[in-house]
Amino acid sequence: MAKTAFVIGTCDTKAEELRYLHELLRSAGVDARIVDVGTSGNAAQAADITSHQVAACHPQGSQAVFVDDRGKAVANMAEALRQLLAGRDDVAGVIGIGGSGGTALITPAMRDLDIGVPKVMVSTIASGNVAPYVGASDIAMIYSVTDVAGLNRISRRVLGNAAHALLGMLARQVPEAADDKPAIGLSMFGVTTACVNGITGALGADYDCLVFHATGTGGVSMEKLATSGMLKGLLDITTTEICDLLMGGIFSAGDTRLDVLAHTELPYVGSCGALDMVNFAGRETLPAHYRQRLVYEHNPQITLMRTTAEENARMGQWIGEKLNRSRGPVRFLLPEGGVSALDAAGQPFHDPAADAALFAALEATVRQTSERQLIRCPWHINDPEFAAAAVAEFHELMSTGQPR
Repeated sequence: MAKTAFVIGTCDTKAEELRYLHELLRSAGVDARIVDVGTSGNAAQAADITSHQVAACHPQGSQAVFVDDRGKAVANMAEALRQLLAGRDDVAGVIGIGGSGGTALITPAMRDLDIGVPKVMVSTIASGNVAPYVGASDIAMIYSVTDVAGLNRISRRVLGNAAHALLGMLARQVPEAADDKPAIGLSMFGVTTACVNGITGALGADYDCLVFHATGTGGVSMEKLATSGMLKGLLDITTTEICDLLMGGIFSAGDTRLDVLAHTELPYVGSCGALDMVNFAGRETLPAHYRQRLVYEHNPQITLMRTTAEENARMGQWIGEKLNRSRGPVRFLLPEGGVSALDAAGQPFHDPAADAALFAALEATVRQTSERQLIRCPWHINDPEFAAAAVAEFHELMSTGQPR
């Protein structure tokens, strides 16, 4: 089937801009269709797929979309669009335009598309925090500069650039890798880089090592790929996002972190990487109740706070309860010499008592079996011996614990 580029927006307010994008794509030889996601219910001559056709894809039908409550209408149209795109096999790429409402409406459907499918969103809010809209996907966000409210000398250029960006993505296919090595996911932070580099160096000949930066979206992205079947195993060395979840830092991956263990049977080797630190922005952003704590200024934008023994015990119990729900083989390694570069002997966050509280809580919580094991290691997490131990455990799980 021929592939199509979908141009998405609200035709009742942005028909001129949508037609402009459509014409640019069509003039370049791309089969493009305008999708109207307006919630007014008014017919739009500009649309190839009308708002009523989109709304009909909602599980409860179009009557769930065309309601008097604007918030419900937008949320339900977002779900209808998600269902529409998910049900098609001709999606070559997607470009959307909108303000805050349109961005919130269109991006959920984009996020559901496979990684690698071209996705461009021109938005009035793209210069701010776009994490809630992009999530763990590869949406390219372009700031509209002026409001998306008609064509002018600025919007023509910005929208034109966005259309040409999509055209470039469609015209130039990314070549497939020459080999077919299985992909595995690894989590890393700057303070666990030596460990993860050692692991990838040992495994790179046999596996396509995908390293995710543990800044919230990194953990979400890794687990999304794992649950979608794109990964064959996980080396989740850096679980630091759990610190930020429980202590209010800025790099939380949410309370679904580690749920991948309950949703798949993937071989999993995990560890306590950077569980000694909670991330905040500049020092002045520390909440008042943390102002007397031990902190380390990583750079002017990031301040790290050392976790206490009590906080480590909380994390150990939280992680342990997640590990107990695992369906596949699990090995969780406890680096007794320290959990990050800052937690090594002589470094600012070195605190064996706090680490011991973490390990003890894990051992008290995890129901260990032949498939689910905690392993104490007498090394620091960045020692070569620790990386070698993680590699050895992973090799064993991959040889004996592949998903059924």
